[in-house]
Amino acid sequence: MSNNNNEAGNSVKPGDTFTVAVAGKGGTGKTTVSGLVIRELVRREIGSVLAIDADPNSNLNELLGFEINGTIGQLEAKFNRADDVPAGMSKKRWIEYKLQQLIIEGRGKDLLVMGRGEGPDCYCSVNNILRNYLSNLRDNYDFVVLDNEAGLEHLSRRTTSGIDVLLTVCDPNPVALKAAERIDELVDELGIEITRNYLVLNEVPETLPEKTRDMVNELGIEVLGRIPKDENVRQLSWEARPLAELEDDSPAAEAVSRMVEEFVPESAKTLKQK
Repeated sequence: MSNNNNEAGNSVKPGDTFTVAVAGKGGTGKTTVSGLVIRELVRREIGSVLAIDADPNSNLNELLGFEINGTIGQLEAKFNRADDVPAGMSKKRWIEYKLQQLIIEGRGKDLLVMGRGEGPDCYCSVNNILRNYLSNLRDNYDFVVLDNEAGLEHLSRRTTSGIDVLLTVCDPNPVALKAAERIDELVDELGIEITRNYLVLNEVPETLPEKTRDMVNELGIEVLGRIPKDENVRQLSWEARPLAELEDDSPAAEAVSRMVEEFVPESAKTLKQK
């Protein structure tokens, strides 16, 4: 199994975009972890953040307090209809213009929603659009956080490539841990460019069951942190309130703060002081 962690991941050049991808089995709290990481980066005021919801079941916007005004999936459908492209404008220029309009701007963070493809076989086209134009878009931000779709599809389509940190989220359930193992194997099989690969245990009890501890050890993936069950997070979710309202001393917020401290570039830590 892979262990791609490299000390170089903690030392990027000033001006580089630092990319965090979050993966994992559905139901493990992957999107919540994405939202908590984004919340912590914004709280630290160490650079601009672009959040990308690459999960077809888009709901990262709710955790961030945004209203969706369009998705890449919807844009792709229009892109396939030539009559939607204005006369005198190339398809490439048109889609760049439309993509910029999809970015939802907020305080300290922006959001781009991938959404679902529309029609047969068009989801791969959506992935291609995201991959081709993200490289240009990301240069405008200090941090990019991708909330990937549940499972392995985003990796097999190579949507998640060229990233600094991969956080694979799983709960103490053996099924989730097996999914994390498969994601780790697929990273190696596809040669995906990932500098540091971590496991994040979410909604875990204070003491892990022995079977869970054994499975985690067998994975051979460094555990970045454990996020405890947090009723404050659940309450915000029930009330449809954004994670930005979570208190800093909340158990989940404190756990994610320690995680971010581990992987955030040293250059970014000093950015606020400049």
